[in-house]
Amino acid sequence: MQKQVQLKVTPSEAADPAILKQFVANAGGHSITAVTGFHILKKSIDARSSKQVWINLTLQAFIDEPFTPRTLAPIRLIDVTNAKNKVIIIGAGPAGLFAALKCLELGIKPHIIERGKEVRSRRRDLAALNKEGVVNPESNYCFGEGGAGTYSDGKLYTRSNKRGDINRILQLLVQHGAEEQILYNAHPHIGTNKLPQIIQAMRTQILDAGGMIEFEQKMVDFTVENGVIKSVQTQNGNTITGDAVVLATGHSANDIFELLSRKKIAIEAKPFALGVRIEHPQEIIDRVQYHCILRDEHLPPASYGLVEQVHGKGVFSFCMCPGGIIAPAATSAGQLVVNGWSPSKRNNPYANSGMVVEVQKQDALDYFKEASHKKLLESMFPMATISDLENDPLLLLYFQAMVEKKSFDAGGGKFVAPANRMVDFSSNKTSTTLASCSYLPGLAAHNLENVLPNFIRKNLQDAFVVFGKKMKGYYTNEAQVVATESRTSSPVRIPRDADTLAHPGVSNLYPCGEGAGYAGGIVSAAMDGERVIDAIFLKHVKSHL
Repeated sequence: MQKQVQLKVTPSEAADPAILKQFVANAGGHSITAVTGFHILKKSIDARSSKQVWINLTLQAFIDEPFTPRTLAPIRLIDVTNAKNKVIIIGAGPAGLFAALKCLELGIKPHIIERGKEVRSRRRDLAALNKEGVVNPESNYCFGEGGAGTYSDGKLYTRSNKRGDINRILQLLVQHGAEEQILYNAHPHIGTNKLPQIIQAMRTQILDAGGMIEFEQKMVDFTVENGVIKSVQTQNGNTITGDAVVLATGHSANDIFELLSRKKIAIEAKPFALGVRIEHPQEIIDRVQYHCILRDEHLPPASYGLVEQVHGKGVFSFCMCPGGIIAPAATSAGQLVVNGWSPSKRNNPYANSGMVVEVQKQDALDYFKEASHKKLLESMFPMATISDLENDPLLLLYFQAMVEKKSFDAGGGKFVAPANRMVDFSSNKTSTTLASCSYLPGLAAHNLENVLPNFIRKNLQDAFVVFGKKMKGYYTNEAQVVATESRTSSPVRIPRDADTLAHPGVSNLYPCGEGAGYAGGIVSAAMDGERVIDAIFLKHVKSHL
């Protein structure tokens, strides 16, 4: 027989299958020889006690019957080489790739257009950015095969369980090479070092089934007639047609937002969050979270999540990377963005996290009241409607870009990042020295007063003090504040109908994923990509069968 068993064990016990077998036997009053094996269904860490860290397990135990290894029924994909229906997918990030795989399930031919390079060539551009301070605006941490998800850690935790089938997304990742532990860990994680192989496996699957993928092909225009996209034009002069267009360009494709605005396709400013990256020695976070001097070898590097209302605004941690690295995530010259990632083992000596403040439209409007900010805006964005910023859908995009520009200038060039020690930052002091760090282009000491808008800087300063009271040891000058974390989500939303998921003004345009404002991470973006393909199938395919 098989039955589920719930256990609460120490980290060392959780790592020993023989001990777990004995616990399963004891729990059911069986002999240990009766327990032929088990599968882990759920695994989580409980570090609330100051005396002992526990591992909570749910096991599927096999009692007095042969143990059967875990098997996953592969999701069936149809050969679409000669399919009658075709969907154009703009972007090969999580939303675009999972949209393409969903097309294969439904017998639709996906045609992906990706502005960046395939993942292997992309690595060389990342090396040039880190070592030489040279950014390729089409191939970087945000653009290229796999999108921002490929090089931003591979965290798979999401609260978006009403937007789709999370387990299905995880199973598809396992089907393409991810480890099975992502199916049961409470906070699953793949690692930036392993994601490229999974992305390449997905590409191979799409191409083998008759789908199409074009790299280094950016959409530069599209033709609309009577509220329908008739064709898409790429930078090499090609014209592509299809039944529908999925816009999955990610949160950093500013040129796409500008294109939509020029063509009078409705878009709107969307609140987002902006701030900094905080980097601690990992051992500090381990001590704080695990209540120990030295982390148990069977425990992973500790993480944290912090949130606080400060002066009426939310301040919160974002994309926390244990054992991670801070990376330059810029997509254009002269603008500095930092992000974080971790390898699968999370074995780097630093822990980093975004620490950001919510930004509303009124915040940006107040910011642009200052003459110097308005002058910089005019120089960076000549198309901006200065006289009517309140109704400009790109308002928060302008705000984001200007802070990134100030950050680049403060660092002195080549993507050296302005930084300060944490206590110094909260005390309005410029650090006389900076600690070693994971950020390869390097840091320059700066109090960030001329980089961050005042309301963001003040909220962060006060929040750090509060967080230090919540996590004893967190507020320390051993930690460093690195500017600027500004790509938490898209500053623009592309509206879509709640029922059909199509744009209200263009009946066959389907905005999806982070760039459209409907997702916030790999899994939620993947689910959103699948949702729009289901909607396309119902409207443009099934209705014509």
